[in-house]
Amino acid sequence: MRYIAFLRGINVGGQKKIKMLDLKVMFEALNFINVKTYIQSGNVSFDYGTTDTIELSNVIEKKISETFGFLVKAIIRTEDELRNIVNNNPFTKQENIELDKVYITLMVDIPQPSTVSLLDMKKEENEKFIIISSEIYVYCPNGYGRTKLNNNMFEKKLKTDATTRGLKTLNNILGNM
Repeated sequence: MRYIAFLRGINVGGQKKIKMLDLKVMFEALNFINVKTYIQSGNVSFDYGTTDTIELSNVIEKKISETFGFLVKAIIRTEDELRNIVNNNPFTKQENIELDKVYITLMVDIPQPSTVSLLDMKKEENEKFIIISSEIYVYCPNGYGRTKLNNNMFEKKLKTDATTRGLKTLNNILGNM
């Protein structure tokens, strides 16, 4: 089965630096095959037998800690899951949406409905977000760097770990599998 590991917070602002070649070698040491990395922000696709994605996350996180000396959260999706996430993006069906301003936050788990219903996020008038299962689709027409609808805020409010990627990045990952 084909999986994609999205690593949270590596090579951002000079923190938790990992060279992609070193990351690829580490994944191969875990007996993953056809390992590919995409850009420097911690996107790794690989083949492995059918298994639980939480178990895979734990194995990858432990190996990163042993190899590089720091903790990194790994959020896993199968290739089919990622295709569904991208293909079912509610913003691609709306008018006046700039697709380069669409981001998807991948959460470790599905937030509790009671937590979601109490979600009070400060946002600009033209910003939007939609939570579907364990993904948050975010539209930030003023840019992701300026929005309050960022990864840290969603993690705090929804009490889960998450990582965010642009729609273009996710499409490119799927195209380079």
